[in-house]
Amino acid sequence: MKITGAVVAGSVFGSLTSLANAVSSPYGPIGARVAASAGAGAGTVVSLLLDAGWSWAALAVVVGWAVATPARGALGGAAALTAATVSYYVMDAYVWHAGTDMVVWLVVGVPLGLVLGAVGALVRRPGLTGLFAALVVPVGAAVQMVVIPPGEGLIDARLATTAAGIVWAAAALSAAWALGRFWRWRRAAAAA
Repeated sequence: MKITGAVVAGSVFGSLTSLANAVSSPYGPIGARVAASAGAGAGTVVSLLLDAGWSWAALAVVVGWAVATPARGALGGAAALTAATVSYYVMDAYVWHAGTDMVVWLVVGVPLGLVLGAVGALVRRPGLTGLFAALVVPVGAAVQMVVIPPGEGLIDARLATTAAGIVWAAAALSAAWALGRFWRWRRAAAAA
């Protein structure tokens, strides 16, 4: 993946996050039209999954992994989070006619994107480096689920429970994959 791919991935992610938020809220022009439908519930779950710190971090890590080297991963992660932030607020302005605090999130997102993109590139490495890098997103997601559970205060708690279950399952599967890969590498290194 090149930097242009990171920008496209970030743009799509940010736009989808904003759109999911718009569909999930009965107070906006889009959400009001679908408020009583199954689409509103699905939109709420998707919104809870995408509009979370761990999922934005995962975007930068995945882009970093896709570009393969730490330097390019850092640039890709920053480009993806920048594009995601800009597209999120552009879409928000379109669907909500809302103001923006985009600059604040760009100031936060660019340095975090650099770090998380580089971490994503390190996932490819064998040993403890690759293990720790691969555990960043699942551990971050688990910490966020404990500290800031999704959808706290939602009237329909089932939607928040569904989103939390998806996050816990994905975090467990990701951590199991990372640990399994580490143990396979360790056995292969011991046999050599």
